[in-house]
Amino acid sequence: MSKSYIPTINISSLIKNNFETQNAFKTIKEIEKACINVGFFQITGHGINLKEIKKTCEVGNKFFNLPDSKKRKLSPKKWNKKNKNLYRGYFPNDVNGKEGLDIGDLKVTKKYSLNLNNQYIEFLNLDECFKKSSINILNKYFDNIYRLSETLFKSVIKLNKKNPDISSVAFSRLKTLSTLRFNYYPNQTKPVEISKQDGVALGCETHVDSGIFTILYQDRKGGLQVQNRKNKKWYDVPFNKKALVVNTGRALEFLSKGKFKATNHRVLWNKSKRLSVPFFFEPSYDFKMNQSFLNGSKFKNNGPIYEKFLNKSLKKFIEYQR
Repeated sequence: MSKSYIPTINISSLIKNNFETQNAFKTIKEIEKACINVGFFQITGHGINLKEIKKTCEVGNKFFNLPDSKKRKLSPKKWNKKNKNLYRGYFPNDVNGKEGLDIGDLKVTKKYSLNLNNQYIEFLNLDECFKKSSINILNKYFDNIYRLSETLFKSVIKLNKKNPDISSVAFSRLKTLSTLRFNYYPNQTKPVEISKQDGVALGCETHVDSGIFTILYQDRKGGLQVQNRKNKKWYDVPFNKKALVVNTGRALEFLSKGKFKATNHRVLWNKSKRLSVPFFFEPSYDFKMNQSFLNGSKFKNNGPIYEKFLNKSLKKFIEYQR
């Protein structure tokens, strides 16, 4: 398996959100090439401290080591009848072999969520399972990874010769459906799925993501694979402790008129414990999905809202059949 299939891009020239320099232009063209040819790339120079990433992973690992009854305090109604949340929260590993915790924007308060009454903007009372110091770590990571995602999205807007600031039309804190997720693969006794294509044992089924970008931290165990769209072969995404893994999702495929395609990926079955931390960068629930946003001179403010686009997307994921 060739490691070079997944390009690594140093994005330090974009971090200050100055897209006018020669270095920034070169980096943006590299991102464009990676999105078109592979749909996956690794980024270094992303500005998020490695210690911060490590602390965030520690918070996740501590949570999954809690007793089942404690973890289920954060479960959606499907797994804890006392709870009202349907979308955010903890799901157990009897769903599809892995445990998960989905956290929305931590700036969402209970009052805001109740007033808004939107199916995806839910308040999750993290105090049930986390110390204040752990919540602060999660808060900081969500802020930083959100900002980084926005920088990447602005670079795509710049590619389309539009003002990067229009990003705020599609993404607004408190309205974003972005999700910080912890995936925990316990010692699995048997694979979740055997690939019909090549007979390989899988710990996570073949799928594409729903949003604009996913930015992932995977631990040393690795296991993530990407499918080449042309020859259908699978390639490993190698572990790089300094890098975050980025992939394109269905929303970006739609907005870019298919230029940047959502790419199939999967996770190999691993008999030992494994943690991955994806961040799904998703627009505001009421953003009107119109392809004129990235194309043409004027944005036509009509079309299906992102919430409906996401709703359709989620139906294929077993953990969201709630």
